Amino acid sequence: MRWNNVTIEAIAHVLPAEVVTSASMEGQFAATLRRLGMPPGQVEKLSGVKERRWWDPGTLPSVVATIAAERALAKAGMAPGDVQALINTSVSRDYLEPATAAMVAGQLGLGHHAVTFDITNACVGFLNGIITLANMIELGQVENGLVVCGESVREGVEATLRRLAAPEATIQTFRDNFAALTLGCGSVAFVLGRKDHTKTGHLVQGAVVRNAPEHNNLCLAQYAEMKADAHGLLVHGVALAGEAWPYAVREFGWEDPAAVDVVIGHQVSLAHFSGVFQRIGQPLEKAVVTLPYIGNCGPASMPITLCLAEAQGRVKSGQTVAMYGVGSGLSCTIMSVRW
Repeated sequence: MRWNNVTIEAIAHVLPAEVVTSASMEGQFAATLRRLGMPPGQVEKLSGVKERRWWDPGTLPSVVATIAAERALAKAGMAPGDVQALINTSVSRDYLEPATAAMVAGQLGLGHHAVTFDITNACVGFLNGIITLANMIELGQVENGLVVCGESVREGVEATLRRLAAPEATIQTFRDNFAALTLGCGSVAFVLGRKDHTKTGHLVQGAVVRNAPEHNNLCLAQYAEMKADAHGLLVHGVALAGEAWPYAVREFGWEDPAAVDVVIGHQVSLAHFSGVFQRIGQPLEKAVVTLPYIGNCGPASMPITLCLAEAQGRVKSGQTVAMYGVGSGLSCTIMSVRW
């Protein structure tokens, strides 16, 4: 899929103040590790996550998504009444209904004309939100819009820590629950608009999507528990990214690897991340690595990484930015942006 008239006008993120180290988390189930004969440091060693950030207990996803949206609108020079569409893409949500987008829209004070709804698709949800809003802008249905995401995982991970600390916890309990130990909180918002009204020139060129639904059971999450086959996610997730990349190469003319300047990817573990880069033939030097200090923030991870890359001067005007994500299901999206 390709677009000719869609731009990113502003990006903004929020990270919590509370830092939670992997070592401090392991301390809560240290007795289980000793009983199982496992040395300390397993979470950081196996995932690459040294620390992550958590909101205060009870923080609602819509509240932190609203803060990110307010920051993005301020950067774009827009008022809430100017917004014509809002798409929320978080896994975390305030309630089963209404849509979390409605809560964000209400807190922002959007007008009655604004289209608001949720899209959820695990860790590729934010990219799906960009695709959907880009289609609406390209078709002339709206002039602009917000894609937002607020992830709040504290309560679920704390339940996992209690499960691992229980005297009946086994090595299989540790394996099944390991992925939850990498999770962090964060929120992010992008403002998209039309190229003929752009102030930035950050052109969203297109996206390719590939799915492997036969692997839909590798990661199964409820509010208080996420069970994942970490090895299966590594093997099949990397394979799906490798399958999708040639389609992106043909779609965007990336036959020369140097055509891509920066790669902004969703980061599940350092093994998964480096495996993807090996498979797609891109050097890790093009990556912006955030996993060690923010963890896996679900669909917020990739866009937060772009925000941090922009703040650090890692993305510059005129560069081609490849944004990709692989989410449980399995689904992979690769997007090209001419910054």
